[in-house]
Amino acid sequence: MNKENKEKQKSEKMSKNDSQKIMVDPWGNSLIEDYSRLIREFGMQEFDLSIMPNPNAQMRRGVIFGGQDLKIIAEAIKTKKKFYCLTGIMPSAEKIHLGTESIIQQVKYYQDNGAETYVLIADVEAQATRGISLTEGKRRALNFYIPAYIALGLDPKKTKFYFQSENKKVSNLAAICSQKITENEFRAIYGSVHPSKVMSAFTQMGDILHPQLKNTMPGIIPIGIDQAPHIRMSRDIARRLKNEYGFFLPSASYNKYTSSLDGSFKMSKNEQTGKIEIPEKDRKELEKKLKKTLTGGRATMNEQKQKGGEVEKCVAYEYCKNHFIKEDKILKQMRDECVSGKNLCGECKQKYLIKHAFEFYDEFDKKFENAKKIVGKIKFEE
Repeated sequence: MNKENKEKQKSEKMSKNDSQKIMVDPWGNSLIEDYSRLIREFGMQEFDLSIMPNPNAQMRRGVIFGGQDLKIIAEAIKTKKKFYCLTGIMPSAEKIHLGTESIIQQVKYYQDNGAETYVLIADVEAQATRGISLTEGKRRALNFYIPAYIALGLDPKKTKFYFQSENKKVSNLAAICSQKITENEFRAIYGSVHPSKVMSAFTQMGDILHPQLKNTMPGIIPIGIDQAPHIRMSRDIARRLKNEYGFFLPSASYNKYTSSLDGSFKMSKNEQTGKIEIPEKDRKELEKKLKKTLTGGRATMNEQKQKGGEVEKCVAYEYCKNHFIKEDKILKQMRDECVSGKNLCGECKQKYLIKHAFEFYDEFDKKFENAKKIVGKIKFEE
């Protein structure tokens, strides 16, 4: 039995009613604690660091936990064959969730390694699921989101930006995709059938697959695990359109959630108080929030010095590892000083978390102001 048939059978098996299965909802508040189970149930592969040429920090540090068909992308990089990378902007808030930074770093990795890079502005989805008008979605994208993505590392000269509402290829392909999934299959993937969900999902399918209309080539979609249902359905649809269009099944890499500052919730964009986002203009308020971050400290000072901290429980370390400390040498130093008991948690936060968070936001603010000046020069795809 070939690979595609095995994956199809696994997908059909997952479609059956199972009260114990993990439900992942792109529009909900999914909480994931068992990533190994998620890999099994969604037919993913564990991320294999060894296959990726010159892996970036998120790959080396385990932020990327799984993927689908990443060997195809790795081979395209090594042989310098055409492939594309696509990510999206949901222009529904005034700030960006810090986890988005990890996604942009993945996109930047693939862009730096030759990917034809697309960034879609999901104005149609924002209107359907969040009630954001197309006019307001466009304003937010131009004034904040696009310059923010550039400030986080995207090269605007190598990036093709477009609005869902203005891209006819996407809307036409979405209509074709809508004919290839039944209501029961849609319900099995997304949990429920609601008109706004249906419209948004098929528009996403058009987004994910449309770069292959011009050139049939592999594609990689770096995402948080909450977006996995879109990948699952797009792969099913690509398989069903293979004879007609020759589509490659889209590949994906999956990021772990970023914890809440207090460690209570593994998806900080849903945290209501004390969260940090991008940007953070008030440094005093930022420092105040960071000082309250959960650590892996022991019960007493003496126990901390004798046994060292429990770094695997430390959210302060997680934020430095996932976002703020870019140099592996400095991150290792932070870890070593924790587990050896050299630093107490308050010292560690000041020396590493707060210091490097401030450097991160200072750099972002500077690059953001420069990026705003070039947004008017961007030619959007239609």
